[in-house]
Amino acid sequence: MKWLPFVLLAAGAASAGQAQISAASPVLAPEETLLMVSGEGQSRRIPDVAMFSAGVVTQGKTGGEALSANATRMDEVVAALKRAGIADRDIQTSALSLQPQYSNPEQEAQLRARMTREPYVAPAQPQAPRIIGYEARNNVQVRVRNLGGMGKIIDALVAAGANQVDGPSFTLDDPKAALDEARVEAVKDARARAELYARAAGLRVRRILSISEGGGYYPVQPIVVTGRMAGAPPPPPPPSPVAPGELTLGATVSMQVALQR
Repeated sequence: MKWLPFVLLAAGAASAGQAQISAASPVLAPEETLLMVSGEGQSRRIPDVAMFSAGVVTQGKTGGEALSANATRMDEVVAALKRAGIADRDIQTSALSLQPQYSNPEQEAQLRARMTREPYVAPAQPQAPRIIGYEARNNVQVRVRNLGGMGKIIDALVAAGANQVDGPSFTLDDPKAALDEARVEAVKDARARAELYARAAGLRVRRILSISEGGGYYPVQPIVVTGRMAGAPPPPPPPSPVAPGELTLGATVSMQVALQR
């Protein structure tokens, strides 16, 4: 059972040492008692937008070689996205980097020993790392509005040369209506709690003094299950399975009400 705290404060009951804290509290009439409660509301929706990251990682002996190879493959990845129906506004560069790659003499000696099956011999003297090449990375953030075709889009990206894909995360293109629904439920929930506590204390709710809000998404991770019957011939490779699941949007409110007999 989940217990929700509530506080009853009688007007004029604060001590002298609490004067500064009480000064910030709502002004109560002599016969009123302050009650503070919280409420929660939720609304559930099927997501209609997916976000994921796709990119290319390449290496080269020089920085220019690594960047040139990366640019060529990344152009093909972006072209594949556009052929799949992704609009320009839904493709945004999120990361572009060029980093030197350094040698590791001790690791190289260990690898050489494993490959030749000879005893490992540590380098006689510490050697400073040296640059042995460069690595270029380029990633784009992609927004997909047709979730039914997302698996095919990911497969097309990999075929075009993408070797790094992360995601997806699901959301709503316009969450306002769902959030408003959750807000209404949160206020109803807080008011119902206030009525419950008031009856338990032999009082009644006279007026609402303040309401403050919090809230956000509570995404449910999708579960993807694939398989085929034993003995059946293998079907053509299907597109990468993507299950959007369901989003839960929530809102919480804190409410202060005045109670009276």
